[in-house]
Amino acid sequence: MNLESPEVIITADEKTQLEDNDSCLFGFIKLSGPEEATKRALIEKGIKYFEQEIIQKSKRDGGKEGEEIDASVDPKIYCQLGHLLLLLEQYPKALSAYQRFFHLREDHWKNAPFMYGLGLVYFHFNAFQMATRAFQQVLYTEPGFKRANEIHIRLGLIHKTLHNHDASIKHFRQALSDSNKCSLSKAQIRLHIAHLLEIQGKYKQAKEAYEQFESQDGNEPQVKATALKQLGWLYHITEQLGDKNRRESLAVHYLKESLAADNGNGQTWYLLGRCFSTLGKVHDAFVSYRNSIDKSEASADTWCSIGVLYQQQNQPMDALQAYICAVQLDKTHTAAWTDLGILYENCDQPKDALACYINATRQKGGLNSNLSTKIKYLQQHLDSIAVQHLQTKQKKLPSIEEAWALPIPAELTSRQGQGAITQHPMGKNAMLHSQPMGVQQNTLSPVNPGVMLSDDPMAKKKNLKRPSSEAIELPAPPPLTPQQMQLFHHLQQNEASLNPGQRQQLQNLHHQMMRYQQYQLKVQQQRATDPGQRSADLLNGMPLSSPITSSGLLPHVNIPENSTQSQGDTGTPLASSVHPEGSSEAGLPKDLQKFVTDHLNEINETDLSALLTSSRHDLATSIAEDLLAQFTQSQSSTIKKEDTPVLNSHQLSESSQRDSAPISHDSVKNTSPSKHSANSPKEPRIDPTQVEYRVKCDSDTKLVISRNIPRSHSPPLAPFNVSINMKGREVLAACKGYGKGGITTSMLGDRCPPRPPSPPYPLPKDSLNPPTPSVYLETKKDAFSIELQQYCYSQPVVVIRGLAGALKLDLGLFSTKSLVEANADHAVEVRTQKQQAPDENRDLFGNRLWRCDSSRGRTTIARYAQYQASSFQESLREENEKAKGLHKDSDSDSNSSSGAKGRKKKTIKFGTNVDLSDEKKWKPQLQELTKLPAFTKVVSASNLLSHVGNTILGMNTVQLYMKVPGSRTPGHQENNNFCSVNVNIGPGDCEWFAVPEAYWGVIHNLCERNNVNYLTGSWWPILEDLYEEDVPVYRFIQKPGDLVWVGAGTVHWVQAVGWCNNIAWNVGPVNARQFQLALERYEWNKLQSYKSIVPMVHLAWNIARNLNVSEPKFFEQVKSCLMRSLRQIRFTLDFVEELGLEVKWHGRNENEAAHYCNDCEVEVFDILFVLEQDKKFIVHCQDCARKIHPRLEGFVVLKQYYTQQLCEIFDRFQLAHHVPTS
Repeated sequence: MNLESPEVIITADEKTQLEDNDSCLFGFIKLSGPEEATKRALIEKGIKYFEQEIIQKSKRDGGKEGEEIDASVDPKIYCQLGHLLLLLEQYPKALSAYQRFFHLREDHWKNAPFMYGLGLVYFHFNAFQMATRAFQQVLYTEPGFKRANEIHIRLGLIHKTLHNHDASIKHFRQALSDSNKCSLSKAQIRLHIAHLLEIQGKYKQAKEAYEQFESQDGNEPQVKATALKQLGWLYHITEQLGDKNRRESLAVHYLKESLAADNGNGQTWYLLGRCFSTLGKVHDAFVSYRNSIDKSEASADTWCSIGVLYQQQNQPMDALQAYICAVQLDKTHTAAWTDLGILYENCDQPKDALACYINATRQKGGLNSNLSTKIKYLQQHLDSIAVQHLQTKQKKLPSIEEAWALPIPAELTSRQGQGAITQHPMGKNAMLHSQPMGVQQNTLSPVNPGVMLSDDPMAKKKNLKRPSSEAIELPAPPPLTPQQMQLFHHLQQNEASLNPGQRQQLQNLHHQMMRYQQYQLKVQQQRATDPGQRSADLLNGMPLSSPITSSGLLPHVNIPENSTQSQGDTGTPLASSVHPEGSSEAGLPKDLQKFVTDHLNEINETDLSALLTSSRHDLATSIAEDLLAQFTQSQSSTIKKEDTPVLNSHQLSESSQRDSAPISHDSVKNTSPSKHSANSPKEPRIDPTQVEYRVKCDSDTKLVISRNIPRSHSPPLAPFNVSINMKGREVLAACKGYGKGGITTSMLGDRCPPRPPSPPYPLPKDSLNPPTPSVYLETKKDAFSIELQQYCYSQPVVVIRGLAGALKLDLGLFSTKSLVEANADHAVEVRTQKQQAPDENRDLFGNRLWRCDSSRGRTTIARYAQYQASSFQESLREENEKAKGLHKDSDSDSNSSSGAKGRKKKTIKFGTNVDLSDEKKWKPQLQELTKLPAFTKVVSASNLLSHVGNTILGMNTVQLYMKVPGSRTPGHQENNNFCSVNVNIGPGDCEWFAVPEAYWGVIHNLCERNNVNYLTGSWWPILEDLYEEDVPVYRFIQKPGDLVWVGAGTVHWVQAVGWCNNIAWNVGPVNARQFQLALERYEWNKLQSYKSIVPMVHLAWNIARNLNVSEPKFFEQVKSCLMRSLRQIRFTLDFVEELGLEVKWHGRNENEAAHYCNDCEVEVFDILFVLEQDKKFIVHCQDCARKIHPRLEGFVVLKQYYTQQLCEIFDRFQLAHHVPTS
């Protein structure tokens, strides 16, 4: 920095104006245009002024040369500096300034504009975990933040990227209901929601959502065109939407409607061609493909579909050239290579077919197993097949080498070619016009290295991905006749004694049979449907699904790493400017543009669809870059080289979780990613040495922390002169008048948002496999002893053996046979899983990982009982065969990890969450459980969950689990950290893994490192990862009749070793530890936008009504919760009275469930904000109601409790004197 520069002086008025420029203006002011030149000059002047202030203050305080300036500078300067730098889009410097403020200000979390700005910077750098954490803290500390809708949009995009579709929809819906100004229009947000419903497989809901755009006015034609394009393709590929003929007619109708709104979209023309092809309208299909090429430049997908169309018309030479066009445009186009291989195979040219199949496997993500089988077969029999073909016929097509080298017709290399398209074009010169051919070099923008120019055909090619194709019927190879089949079996049985001629005959028959079987499987796949492959377009921000061709293979769109796609065809650079009214015509904020383009490189999924299988993985969670270009209508502005941070592919370290600061420069240190997460999506690393904004001078002074918070955004602080020793009326009187602006407070008090705990002091490595606390019961007296209860309360996990025998429990009541006899048609939720060893979790390619996926289904007890029994009988049969030496290594052996990598896993079904709450249906079973000790009972005065006052399924009711070997309950903590009881009914065993509550923060960080959500994701820890982090793991076997006590907050995961049933429920010990952990998780869930199914405020009031508490710490916790609840009620009444609204008495019915906000799902106690929607009365919290309408127009405010009644409960709840027993 030039220390000799002239002194910068700003007036008081300029200083006031600068204070009004904070992160909330990002995306809503135009600083690049001439109309905002004055404001830009002021901001630049302010930056120089604040830099000058930093230097001058340090000099006055006697700083020394070369030392950093922190202690002598008011932290507010760094915060304001960060805001101004953010508005100028100088992200690296803004990050450094924000980080300074973060470290210097202990209560930085109270400053919502600061946390929002920091989140925007992290979002810009694609540091999603850190951006999410910053945004969540803003919503937690200030739920009424005026840019909450911008946060929800970015969180929605982040979760969409990470395939957390439910969370993404929740955030988009919250943004949709917010009436504040927004950078996305309501139509764009609704389009995101519709697309998410589609990729979730909720086709009818998606259809209804898309249909709403049909009547939309012409203000946003691109949005309407995209929605109708999606709708048309949805009709084309979704059998659930009706009769095929009707669906195809509607598909064509909506695609034409889309073109009427946006005639220049090549993707829509392409999809229309696909529909015409399915209808057999070959001429119309060719015309549509031609228009697609005219509008979209080079597209390998389009040429691949043209090849399929030619092949359908029995024009192999034309099909060959179309496929060659496709693979020359994209050498990794799996579908084109596979279809070309099928073409060669149909023309009896196995050598060329083999070459094409091998090329089809050269894609990211590994080799497809079914295609691998075909390749191996051709390699093994190539010589004999080739000799046979040479003897019988000549080649129909040029070889792949010859075809690649053939001169390209002029019609294919010139966009100016003229000529009509015939119904049955013949010869290579009769192919479609206007297609640039050959492999071209990517042209880079001279002003923005790494960004493809918009007129580059290769860039255009990469901006198109085609959705799943229609089933195109190719000529079927003939099946074996009965005589041929009989001969085949005879030769196969006598293979050892065959002569050369007979061997050749056997090979020919085998080859013919294989071709016919492959054809049948291929046709089945074409007719199969899968929610993961249905999206036909890209929605703003993510790439869409890859297509499936007639061969059933997905092409891979190759996007080079570290490259960025262009954002538009023409137009002026778009700065951080969106029209204040948020109209879509004005464009998107630049960080949203960058988010879209940067992630085209990162969210490509591995193409796992196979030639001979109908199993397809979810690749449809993508947004389209073409829609983004429509929204923005201009290219991104050039990023100056000096403003570009050094980014690489290393995963961001989350080590800051262990420090006092949740987000800091320390949290972006370079750390090696987990060795087990090499294939996981990664966040780029931010190099602090490259992005830090440093100011140096010669001062060394003590730190002076200013407690001032920008007044325009911070809510009035709650009074701190209230305590649990006051009367209820005194608490209300002390708080009155402070909530007029609308305040929401935490049940944990005025402290920083909750965060995962730092790990305890590391244990020695030989202590990481501790013995599991076990108790062996012999008598009923032992089971009811206070010592057993206290021992369980003091341990993370306890296995109580012999309980059933000591209490004479009839566990046979919970056997599968008894359950079927009692209620055979009772519902069972089924999870389909892959059977694996208990200490293993691998993907299809044998890679170890944390994420464990399973699909959901429904069945009945009777049907699952049949499955359970047949699974057992199959295992017995395999054991008998193995004993006789007839059975090779079983795929179903889940107790050995040897050979696990690469071995095909057996699919199993796990019957879970069987509700046994109905006392009429399950009276004998529930009655039997009353024999248990009081501290383990489902209903007991010593169980906090019995005081909730309403049913919480699975927590204060019994649930049943029906298992076969390998059934997994993934890692988790119980809801709100309550304890749980689990009894194994038998006859088989279960294996348990458990980690003490103190280490849940470590496991949370490991989940983030492995890109799986700790709260909502499904994960199975890799034990080696835990041991590397010094996490102790209890591991034990639960035998029939054993009861496992899971302590408060204990992390655990379970796998069935044999065939068994389990019953489980939650309990809440009446002590301080349980209540504290439950309340902390209640607030943590709120921070994570996750619903707490235990309403802790409601529970606290019921505890005060029903229990005498003698434990001082527990009493203080409950009383403090009541006091904060009264304070929040007073704040809410202040807000409602300020608006002049009437609070109507509503009351509360006995056993009425606690209420939750319909939007954010937080608990709403006492005062309900009710809005009528679709003839239903919907409850909202204060903050969501304010977002819908600032003055609550249309809302009815209801009160469920008399304030006097609550004050009396508060006053009566006093610490009971404990009388010690002698």
